Amino acid sequence: MCGIVGILLASRSADPRRLAAIEAMAATLSHRGPDGSGAWIDRDAGVALGHRRLAIVDLTESGRQPMLSHGSNLVMTFNGEVYNFTEIRPKLEALGHRFRGHSDSEVMLTAFESFGIETALKQFAGMFALGLWDRRARVLHLIRDRMGKKPLYVTMCDGALLFASELKALYAHPGFAPTIAPKALAMVLRYGWVPERYCIWRGVFKLPPATMLSVSADELDTADPERLHERVHPWWSLAKVAEAGQQNPRDLQPGKLEAELDQLLRTAVRERMVADVPLGAFLSGGLDSTTVVALMQSQSQRPVRTFTIGFREGGYDEACHASRVARHLGTEHTEFRLTPAEALAVIPELPRVWDEPFADESQIPTLLLSRLARQHVTVALSGDGGDECFGGYARHFMSARFSPILRLPLMPRRMAATALLMLRPGVWDGLLRALPLPAAMRSTLRGENLQKCARVLEMTDERDLYELVIGLSSCPMTFDPGEPIATRVPPLPDTVSRLIYRDMTGYLPGDILVKLDRASMAASLEARSPFLDHRMVEFSWRLPTAIKVRSGQGKWLLRRVLRRYLPETLFERPKQGFNVPIGAWLVGPLRNWAEELLDARRLRHDGFLDGVRVQTCWREHLSGRSDHARELWAILMVQAWLDEMRNSRLQLPSTSVIESAPEPAASPILHMRDYRV
Repeated sequence: MCGIVGILLASRSADPRRLAAIEAMAATLSHRGPDGSGAWIDRDAGVALGHRRLAIVDLTESGRQPMLSHGSNLVMTFNGEVYNFTEIRPKLEALGHRFRGHSDSEVMLTAFESFGIETALKQFAGMFALGLWDRRARVLHLIRDRMGKKPLYVTMCDGALLFASELKALYAHPGFAPTIAPKALAMVLRYGWVPERYCIWRGVFKLPPATMLSVSADELDTADPERLHERVHPWWSLAKVAEAGQQNPRDLQPGKLEAELDQLLRTAVRERMVADVPLGAFLSGGLDSTTVVALMQSQSQRPVRTFTIGFREGGYDEACHASRVARHLGTEHTEFRLTPAEALAVIPELPRVWDEPFADESQIPTLLLSRLARQHVTVALSGDGGDECFGGYARHFMSARFSPILRLPLMPRRMAATALLMLRPGVWDGLLRALPLPAAMRSTLRGENLQKCARVLEMTDERDLYELVIGLSSCPMTFDPGEPIATRVPPLPDTVSRLIYRDMTGYLPGDILVKLDRASMAASLEARSPFLDHRMVEFSWRLPTAIKVRSGQGKWLLRRVLRRYLPETLFERPKQGFNVPIGAWLVGPLRNWAEELLDARRLRHDGFLDGVRVQTCWREHLSGRSDHARELWAILMVQAWLDEMRNSRLQLPSTSVIESAPEPAASPILHMRDYRV
């Protein structure tokens, strides 16, 4: 795991002195690679590649980057890991290639030279973002892994193409002066994160998962910087995988499928346990992380190091479950209990860690868990991706229960929604406890989701329904009139499959993987996700929905596999997720911090948000009338990010904005202009 940067100058404006910025750009990513740095510069070609190294495999000088291929034609700066490189290496040796060291980087470069770039990529099982310079053809190739585990930002700056693992590296290039993209900021308020097709800065884009951008210096002379993203092309297609898998599903014999999944998981976990540094795992006590740890321990000669974070608030605490799993498996377990004071202490760092406004409140425990693990190990396996592969979110296994409701006439549903919105969350929770409902449904319908449930009753379109369930609930002011996440869904046979596809292409790379990558890399920790092995993803799409979701419960097949390693009593319970009691904290220990950021005079002076609407939302939350925790967290993260930009680079003029009245579905919360760094 590393940090990468690069510069390619357009040939007609190639001043080689501009390439010297590569070292300053790479230095901003020292947290991603504290073990070494490197730069490769070709002034005549107008190209520079930079690298920060977190040494995981082959700790010697043979693993340093940027790395030249054996024939010296290809130069690569690479972030990530290719886990099956030990299978590919013998094929290359049979062709006569000899290797200097034992790194995956050297195998990748040799495979690119021997097989061609796209043919080689399709053999790789791993996570990666890389820049590859072809010296003979004078072409730069930028490439990202299938699922988008590793980030790569691209922009044009005064006739130069820049790329980097994180936005902060772009700031170090002289002349980089972006403006805020209003749509991206609106998306943070709508979802809590910036979707893959957006960036908080105009003119910057994220290379999409499973794609490649190939460009020469000559082409940069005539290329439209605003249309550079249109040159991106896919080298692998999740849409094709999903459609083909559902058209030709696996044999429905559960025993065979269970054995196949068990073997796939064992392989994916075993490959991710290869490292020349200490290794462990995140263990929340949930189904996915428990599965990963069980398979690690079953293939390890010594106790696996496991790490968990708990909360004093019982409704959010899974640490006790993780502890029971650890004792049963015999892992060497470390537990940390997060207090509001510790959360408050880390909040000022969040804008610097994530670069873009990011408002998934579980970012706090994820960051602290990564720091905890890094005190003992350099690599940690995680359970991320299990929900997307095997149908683990409430929206997956609740959709069948909601379908009959959505077929009822709209008017009675709207009346029922109005009645729900009149209830306080605490009263609703009391009613749920009195009803004979399954535990999973009671957990899903709990009071904090009350207003979202009410809005579900008003939905008629599947896309709108999805936008609602993943969006920030209850307060209309955060549902701005900007675009919904644009996902072109292939013709899949049922609602659950379509929901899973939307999650894999939107929520997973936009939220889950951004959270994991930035939090772990801020701690110089490599996080590996066995469930996101492409062979696992392809297998999951060949499963019919009935094998994933059954009897109102998700991950049916995965549960069968886990029973081979653990008794059901250790994992059969309602899904909690990595939730944080942020609502209670905002009313309590985080209240002063929040009120300072939400001050009406400050909001009016900045002119970014509608102060009346924000204050109404805040008062309703404080009074307990409505739970606006997630909407408020998004607003606070935007405000904190603006503070960070203002304190470092962003110059905001004073503004005079006429605030609108807080009507339910009226004007958007945003009053955006373009502000230049």
